[in-house]
Amino acid sequence: MNAKECLETRRSIRKYKSDAIPVDVLNEIVETAKYAPSWKNTQIARYHVVTNTEMKKKIANDCVCDFTFNTKTLLHAPAIVIVTYVTKRCGYERDGSFTTSKGDRWEMFNAGIAAQTFCLAAHEKGVGTCIMGIFDDAKIAEVLNLPENQIVGAVIAAGYPDETPEAPARKGADIILTRYE
Repeated sequence: MNAKECLETRRSIRKYKSDAIPVDVLNEIVETAKYAPSWKNTQIARYHVVTNTEMKKKIANDCVCDFTFNTKTLLHAPAIVIVTYVTKRCGYERDGSFTTSKGDRWEMFNAGIAAQTFCLAAHEKGVGTCIMGIFDDAKIAEVLNLPENQIVGAVIAAGYPDETPEAPARKGADIILTRYE
């Protein structure tokens, strides 16, 4: 699969087969996702794969701010991937000051790049994903017992797709592109 095909065919998958994702496949996905670019090559993204049934239930039931649509998706996903980021590195200078007016927002920007790269790598392996938008990062950090210097950036449901959603309409370049010549 080339990059264009991967980008054009990847969809948010919310229905999964019950098949577990083999550990070696998850490892291969992370081995690919590690190439996501990051601010000054800080490589702050970390991937936490939850397949433990009780932990999945805890995250799905207690950590999605009572958004039942996310609860249902996460409960049926064979794996939940929590993308975290190490704080105080991305967007900072060695003296602790910010490099740009974006401040620490580069951390979340890099977490987003890492999450999307993970999803594209998963798609290439036949694994469907859905990045969840509503979650309580502090509660998830508690469930995972994250180190103090890591913050939850994304929650991703993952598994082999049991649906084939159509591509949603996309705005054309005439709308989203502005050229300065």
